[in-house]
Amino acid sequence: MQGPFSGYTPGAAYDEMFGVDGARLPYAGLRTAFGDLTDVELKARVEALRTGYLDQGVTFDIGGEERAFPLDILPRVIEADAWAHVDAGVQQRVKVLEMFLADVYDAGRVFEDGVIPRAVITTSSHFHRAAAGIEPPNGVRVQVSGIDLVRDEDGEFRVLEDNVRVPSGVSYVLTNRRAISAALPEAFGRHRIRSVASYPQRLLAALRAAAPAGVPDPTVVVLTPGVYNGAYFEHALLARRMGVELVEGRDLVCLRGRILMRTTQGLAPVHVIYRRVDDEFLDPVHFRGDSMLGCPGLVNAARAGNVTIANAIGNGVADDKLVYTYLPDLIRYYLHEEPILRNVDTWRVGDAVAREEVLDRLDELVVKPVDGSGGKGIVIGPAATRQELDELRERILADPRSWIAQPVIQLSTVPTYADGHMAPRHVDLRPFAVNDGDQVWVLPGGLTRVAMAEGELIVNSSRGGGSKDTWVLADPDQPAVVASATIERSVAPAVHQPDGVPLEGGPGTGVGLHEQQQQQQQQSGEARTC
Repeated sequence: MQGPFSGYTPGAAYDEMFGVDGARLPYAGLRTAFGDLTDVELKARVEALRTGYLDQGVTFDIGGEERAFPLDILPRVIEADAWAHVDAGVQQRVKVLEMFLADVYDAGRVFEDGVIPRAVITTSSHFHRAAAGIEPPNGVRVQVSGIDLVRDEDGEFRVLEDNVRVPSGVSYVLTNRRAISAALPEAFGRHRIRSVASYPQRLLAALRAAAPAGVPDPTVVVLTPGVYNGAYFEHALLARRMGVELVEGRDLVCLRGRILMRTTQGLAPVHVIYRRVDDEFLDPVHFRGDSMLGCPGLVNAARAGNVTIANAIGNGVADDKLVYTYLPDLIRYYLHEEPILRNVDTWRVGDAVAREEVLDRLDELVVKPVDGSGGKGIVIGPAATRQELDELRERILADPRSWIAQPVIQLSTVPTYADGHMAPRHVDLRPFAVNDGDQVWVLPGGLTRVAMAEGELIVNSSRGGGSKDTWVLADPDQPAVVASATIERSVAPAVHQPDGVPLEGGPGTGVGLHEQQQQQQQQSGEARTC
């Protein structure tokens, strides 16, 4: 090995850049490019990335503190044939999740045919009866999805979990590409990399396609919890890139079953709401009565067919990790196909036989709450103390339905700049898919999250993880839209504030209301899932 990779030693996990015979072919160009850099040059580029992200406001909330989102200097590279497999698998998964959600909130054939017990759904904390009977205008409930993948010890991509409520992180895909194309222009120019720049336009087209019938020119808005939410940067970026208004709940009002937006010219109709607010905060009439983040009457307007909420209310039942264990069977049931992407092996702790085995092997397994997100509540057996395992045992016995268990998977590693040199760090991948009703389009690349600490297996940003730019190489035998520095750098991460006029006497007025609203903004939305 040469330059920054001198002394680099892969661990026990599958290393995506280096195999037993040296650098793998997809990384040959990067190895050469980095070998041409001196230690001083590499360090300067790393520092420029960090300060650039902080100056531009590319941040994420960690424990109430806004920090620059860590971006590693070395991109992750995925060859064309491997990506084709991922693309097909994600499309298959999204199609089945759509069919499953439509069935759950309507006929319930899947229960009658014995594929999944009805109790699994009705006991899910994200199953909302208020969503029953609401028919999306174009049949799409999952306009945006993020399917989390890991690469196991053999280098096989496997599904770790599904995110079809309010998946976050795509803004970092866009800004990462812009930053890395500027930081590594020589390496960027040597590769045929598939572009990610069209994502906002794809998303806008899908949202417009979901508009209520008879609305030829729909008004689309992005609904944010507010500036105190950890993912507010993403909400503002997407609204700006799509050319639509960024609104808070107080900017919306429901009159006679229709949703209107306050503007400086008066009230204007809203037809599609790309919400980045959790179900529980969307409508105080049907969910949390103390919510200051939603719009009273929103659910009734959706039921009347006058507004589309994207993603749909109630989608979280498909995110339940217990439902995840049934996905292979659901694929066979709805599509009559075998899963393209396999699940990680999983025990349903609610099953008595499985529970006995899990309790006997707590110190060997990873145990997860079925409705957890952001890495919260996960117990990694080999790293846990005896007290932590004893407390976990008590929680499992008290509520076994709320847990699943999986073997400890040594997530694949990619060289990552740490403490002045390259070292192996574990990564996962969140490909994003957009469904417009005619096609499920998978963004070529997705968000690679990296655990910055040595040996750490939890990669979530909310737990201190960082990210890498993900380069999907174009098939050399096929024409492709390929990234160029000019195109990719045009994805400016500028942020703007909403122009909506607050309702008089609404949130933010009166003693203590501002603090309550701030707390709800921090609690709500997808900040926990990235």
